Amino acid sequence: METILFGAGCFWHVEKIFFNTKGVMTTAVGYAGGQINNPTYNQVCSGLTGHAEVVKVEFNENEISVKELLNIFWEIHDPTQINRQGPDIGSQYRSCIFSSNQNHLNIIRNIIINIENTKRYRLPIATILYEEEKFWLAEEYHQKYLIKNH
Repeated sequence: METILFGAGCFWHVEKIFFNTKGVMTTAVGYAGGQINNPTYNQVCSGLTGHAEVVKVEFNENEISVKELLNIFWEIHDPTQINRQGPDIGSQYRSCIFSSNQNHLNIIRNIIINIENTKRYRLPIATILYEEEKFWLAEEYHQKYLIKNH
């Protein structure tokens, strides 16, 4: 089982997409990339903690590759937007990826270079790559929110 964290705007929508992806074993929403331990949703929304809303994706590499997960990631949000996704504005909605797997990090870097070289987007990629997986689970009411409520 491998793990990667994706930040692509509101974590509810991102989780719903990855939850329904073949090869993904589990998902959970939470916070990563900030300065305090175990932040609350309200603290993260204040913009003062530095955390991003992320989805922890645990997957079986025999069923789905990191490249396939990244293809989904690029399709579900605009990776050129800085500190926002659509109407959601704030650093907690930034485009970001967290991984401590060096092979995955190399794949991600190469894909970003390829996207930039092929001018897939009009603007440069703003996705921030973090070489860690420090993850704080969000409050229970956020878990599988759109799956339970829509």
